[in-house]
Amino acid sequence: MRRLITAAVSTALGLTLASAAVAQTQIKIIGFNDFHGNLQSPGTFRTVAGGSTKVAAGGADYFAGYIASLKAQNPNNVVVAAGDLVGASPLVSAFFHDEGTIEVMNRMGLEFTSVGNHEFDAGQTELLRKQHGGCAAASNIETCQGQNLTGGYKTPVPFEGAKFKYLSANVIKTATNTSLLPSYAIKTFNGHRVGFIGMTLQATPTIVSAAGVTGLSFTNEAATANALVPRLRAAGAEAIVILIHQGTNAGVTYSGCQASTTVATDPIASIVSQLDDHIGLVVSGHSHNAYVCQFKNSVGRSIPVTQAASYGNVLTNIDVTLNDSTGAISAVSANNIVVDRTNPAITPNQTVAQIVQGYANLASPLTSQVVATILTPGAPNTANAAGEKPAGDLIADAMLAAASGASGNYATLAIMNTGGVRANGFVNNNTNPAVYPYNLNYGDAFTVQPFGNILQTVTVTATQLKNIFEAEFTGCTINGVKQALSPNPILQVSSTVYEEWSASAACGSHIQTLTVKGIPVVQGGVVLNPSATFNVVTNNYLALGGDNFGTFTASTNPVSVGQDIDALVAYLANYKAPNPAFDPTTLGGRIKLLP
Repeated sequence: MRRLITAAVSTALGLTLASAAVAQTQIKIIGFNDFHGNLQSPGTFRTVAGGSTKVAAGGADYFAGYIASLKAQNPNNVVVAAGDLVGASPLVSAFFHDEGTIEVMNRMGLEFTSVGNHEFDAGQTELLRKQHGGCAAASNIETCQGQNLTGGYKTPVPFEGAKFKYLSANVIKTATNTSLLPSYAIKTFNGHRVGFIGMTLQATPTIVSAAGVTGLSFTNEAATANALVPRLRAAGAEAIVILIHQGTNAGVTYSGCQASTTVATDPIASIVSQLDDHIGLVVSGHSHNAYVCQFKNSVGRSIPVTQAASYGNVLTNIDVTLNDSTGAISAVSANNIVVDRTNPAITPNQTVAQIVQGYANLASPLTSQVVATILTPGAPNTANAAGEKPAGDLIADAMLAAASGASGNYATLAIMNTGGVRANGFVNNNTNPAVYPYNLNYGDAFTVQPFGNILQTVTVTATQLKNIFEAEFTGCTINGVKQALSPNPILQVSSTVYEEWSASAACGSHIQTLTVKGIPVVQGGVVLNPSATFNVVTNNYLALGGDNFGTFTASTNPVSVGQDIDALVAYLANYKAPNPAFDPTTLGGRIKLLP
């Protein structure tokens, strides 16, 4: 669930506060995270924290307009990001290797960003190409299309690469024991040098494909940052900011973060609790929330931690006061701003708009194809208390349909990772208010399932199947692999599956009931026929143990059955004229939460 904080939070940071006798420098940091190639508006977003009123939000043109408006407030400014600029992107960006996203970021004035886990979706070579430029290898259609844009503005060919700096302090090339990209950057404001350290979460290898991180290791976030503090101070940086692709889901309220947030189990609070006292601000990402929090550092001093939701819907406006005598941060005031496309005070960036339109025009023959008609708004990417998502159900059903013809390995159930279900689901984001029935086009479908994974059928025993589902629960170690994702990454299943899980049960005993095609597999937490076998269709990401589902790697007899988006489109093709529309009331009721 996205949460939005609009109230400003000021923090004294335990340092000497400004007074009439102390000269100060005010700098503005404009932060965001998890843009994920959303060049066009992803839909609507709340205007007031906790409220029901929504406006058309996001879109690179207005995103750039808001950045320009904030930059105009203070010439001492910097635009920064906390990872996942690209990857899991809508087709208008993904189809062109996310080159359009990098090009518009260049023109918005982004200066520094950390890498995120999705920067590694296509591997380190592609990430380095995004930084340095050049055309994608083995591709001559979807890359370096800048001179073919028809939106009124053309971009350079070959692809220009990022004019901003990717920072990857804790991403280490194992062959040389050096960071893949620079660990930090320094910018000077009114004579004061401010250092920016960029990192991704240490667990990145568990949530991307193994091929994407070959030859790389990911080090502890806090230890990496702390080791860089002496180097930054030696380089003259008195103020230090961390850009980190890690965030919090727990303890977030509309007015901040609860003081009771458990440091031991909260990813970003745990990292902050270990940070050197010279680090004065953390701009975070990954969890797709919007917040301005305070967490205690290694000496018990509270420092601000911000995040700006996702998909370009929100920007964080951070005003930082530097003590002119020491250069250190003496105060921080931050608030999150919705990128409201109806705001008459904001002028959208026309160059950015033309770039986006140019790519949209190139992609239009594919994106505009109607895939299906959706009858009601009942297929969102929203989990119920049991962790089941209607959009996840639909994708799993499409996977199962694709596996029905797999030679010698017909699947009886489908399993989809919850993190692979993206955006708002199979709902109408194209009109405000949304109108139904709604014609879902290829671009919409791709936005919900953008990874391009290969579907595979695999064979598992009943015991292995139970273990796969037991691996859903945060903190539990199943077959030697600990589930580190939070909240519980409940797997999405096809209509042939019924699952009941207990929230209060011990690790290894959460799954109380499991049936496949009406046949009991688990009853009362006990596997009835341990040696029985089942053919499961999943994606290659899960089959290789992604999202800490190492239990999947015990499967056998893998058979590839095509690409995930192709399976989805083929399944949905049954629900467009002259056939009846897809009725989302067929979804749900597959997973039940027990006390």
